[in-house]
Amino acid sequence: MPKVTFRQDRCKGCGNCIAVCPKKIINFSEGLNVKGYHPVEITPEDMEKCIACASCARMCPDCVIVVEK
Repeated sequence: MPKVTFRQDRCKGCGNCIAVCPKKIINFSEGLNVKGYHPVEITPEDMEKCIACASCARMCPDCVIVVEK
């Protein structure tokens, strides 16, 4: 199963990854990170829908996303 991890402490909440996800499984977190932004996250239930296309990682300007197949 694919695994996507986010370095939430570095995420600035730009939403680029949310816009490009073909499965629409990435959302903003309710909480804030250390920089005061709402970082992105994928729930464990939605992670099962991930196809590991890595579109999110390619669009991230701060390289905070790692996609493992």
